[in-house]
Amino acid sequence: MMIIIRCVFKVSVALSLVNLASCFNMPVSLPSSLSMKSGIHTRLSAVSSGAETVAVESSLEQVFEEFASFLQTKQADIISEIEVVEKNCGSDSVFSRDTWGVFEGDDEEDVKKSGGITRVIQKGAIIEKGACSFTLLRGGKLTADRAAAIQGRQGSEDGVNIQEGDMYSAAALSMVLHTRSPMIPTFRSDVRIFMVEPSDGSGTVAWFGGGSDLTPYYLFDEDIKFFHQQLFDLCEEYSDDDQCNMVNYKSMKEACDKYFYLPARSEHRGVGGMFFDDMPANKKSLAFLEAVTDNWMPSWFPIIEKRKNAEYSEQQREWQLLRRGRYLEFNLLYDRGVKFGLQTANPRVEGVMVSAPPLIAWEYNHAVEENSEEERLMKILKNPIEWV
Repeated sequence: MMIIIRCVFKVSVALSLVNLASCFNMPVSLPSSLSMKSGIHTRLSAVSSGAETVAVESSLEQVFEEFASFLQTKQADIISEIEVVEKNCGSDSVFSRDTWGVFEGDDEEDVKKSGGITRVIQKGAIIEKGACSFTLLRGGKLTADRAAAIQGRQGSEDGVNIQEGDMYSAAALSMVLHTRSPMIPTFRSDVRIFMVEPSDGSGTVAWFGGGSDLTPYYLFDEDIKFFHQQLFDLCEEYSDDDQCNMVNYKSMKEACDKYFYLPARSEHRGVGGMFFDDMPANKKSLAFLEAVTDNWMPSWFPIIEKRKNAEYSEQQREWQLLRRGRYLEFNLLYDRGVKFGLQTANPRVEGVMVSAPPLIAWEYNHAVEENSEEERLMKILKNPIEWV
């Protein structure tokens, strides 16, 4: 007996705020290859002259503002590109627009305020349900728990002392696109920046994070290799300018495989991609983050073009729904964004759950057929392989 659940959610304006806050304050353990002996953040030392400190802090704020502006523009570009894909496939589905804060009124030019823009598409020909959210937070104050989490992750090697009440700013763009066809993998991605101003004057700190990954239902090896090759080539292009040895495809893939894992089932959610955090924020890393974001659609659209007309059976559709069940299991049990949102008093569940698939299934004790394509996928999910 198969249990099928249809998940229909009205978008919440609180979505981006919940997901963004959790991304930065509930860190996961990363492989040692991603750590840096000299510290894993950009620190603006206050022991330099006052003029130098002000100049460097101003430069860091410029990086933040430039990245935030880029993300808002990129969100609009991605929405337009996806809607063109849908239109070319005969669909009239378009993204809804839900705003909060500074983006809700006529004062969007007020750079001192916070806000968010959440865009959702449903019932498309290619994308059965997808969400793309931009969030901008300013003037936040760290709680004791969040300050301790950040301080624990950043360490105290460079004298940084992050405390309760310290001011922070953040910006992020996150996206998940659940496909209608089981022959096209689900795509997930995000990029983000987080900046803290310690109240003790030890100097502003800031870092980037992000990544992208695929969750296929049927394996087309050439598609997965193409996707990972795009990520590999991107890292290779920017590795020469990487002063912190963090732009490394192998390490980022390892981190992605480690994070998107369901320990109760001893299987990974998908075939991975890249995942990174605590990357020092500066002009060079900004260029890498922008390139990561620019790579999202070019790494996924060619797969759509190849598979959009592929026929599939009812049995294959049912398998997709079963795998979506695993996707939701991960979100509810292990994803730090969803867990954070559901632990908050009076959570806006619709917003927290906007990344959930629209239709999922669980079947008790489901067994895959021996030597089937489903079994081949499961072997990869149990034991990830190198695609590049």
